[in-house]
Amino acid sequence: MILYIYEDDRLKINTIVDRDVIMSESVKSFLLAATFLLTSVLVGTLGYMIIEGYNGLDAFYMTMLIVSSVGFGEVLPLSDAGKIFTSVYMVLNLGIFAYIVSVISRYIFEGEFRKIFTTLIFNKKTRKLDNHIIVVGYGRTGAKTCDELKKSDKKFVLVENKEAALKYVPEKPGFEVITDDATEEEVLIRAGIKSAKSIIITLPNDADNMLICITAKGLNPNVNIIARASNEGAEKKLYRAGANKVVKPFAIGGIHMAHLITQPHVIEFLEILTGMTKQDLKLEEFKFNELKEEYRNKTIKELDIRKNTGATVLGIKDPAEGFIFDPNSDTVVENGDVLIILGSEDHIDRFKMYCV
Repeated sequence: MILYIYEDDRLKINTIVDRDVIMSESVKSFLLAATFLLTSVLVGTLGYMIIEGYNGLDAFYMTMLIVSSVGFGEVLPLSDAGKIFTSVYMVLNLGIFAYIVSVISRYIFEGEFRKIFTTLIFNKKTRKLDNHIIVVGYGRTGAKTCDELKKSDKKFVLVENKEAALKYVPEKPGFEVITDDATEEEVLIRAGIKSAKSIIITLPNDADNMLICITAKGLNPNVNIIARASNEGAEKKLYRAGANKVVKPFAIGGIHMAHLITQPHVIEFLEILTGMTKQDLKLEEFKFNELKEEYRNKTIKELDIRKNTGATVLGIKDPAEGFIFDPNSDTVVENGDVLIILGSEDHIDRFKMYCV
């Protein structure tokens, strides 16, 4: 498969080799070698039984002597037909033996057994993942992303192949870690991209991020892609590559620092909401389909959230109207809506009585 991406305003072509195909071919070669061996043993055993009248055990033993190239004498003296059969059979087995040795050597010395075993074990783990999140990169941005996802009890997989970054991953991280290159299609498949809800790409290299965007979108058109842009000109290219949201850490950092001067109390409040301070105040979102049946299609007044839980409905995300801030008491919570709830951790826990 050939992918086209933009980098430094020049069109470059990146060819991705599908490692699943390579793995499949590797397994096929092993199965083919095993089939050749079994067929050879079967043909030899039947041949000696028919031509020389050997019993099954003697025919099998004679066959194994030839197949293994050990070189013991005949079980019983051979007839002329038996000698011709044995001569042809030995020549054919030389080719089969050479092929089997080459396949086994590749599996032993090139680590094919290890690759297949590792893939099977990891696939068994990732098959359990569904609607999960993939985080690519464990630099400063990626590490913070993983911390926040872990705090929120989200299912996610980390993909990172750089030793310098991997040494900062906790010994028992509490999430799956793939130590491989996320720009490879096979690696994203192992991470469960086809069933993933979102992928967060935090690599410092914009070209790599664009390549991962294109690959991820090709494997799962519905996946939500959040990508980091290090350079100003990369934002539009990342959107063209399939990103749903592009984050520019340096730009956000600059705006944040400026607002600390121009709007310090607003920033302080936002830091409380986002958990950047130790104050017990949280901002959470709850989808309409997460509510119990009896609380659906009710007005804010009928739900009486403030009285029952202490939490406040700060806003509603309506699929048609967008965000409705500080909705009035007659606003109906309908299908597709998302409630934005503000409160302490205790208030949020109590609000969960409304949820399935």
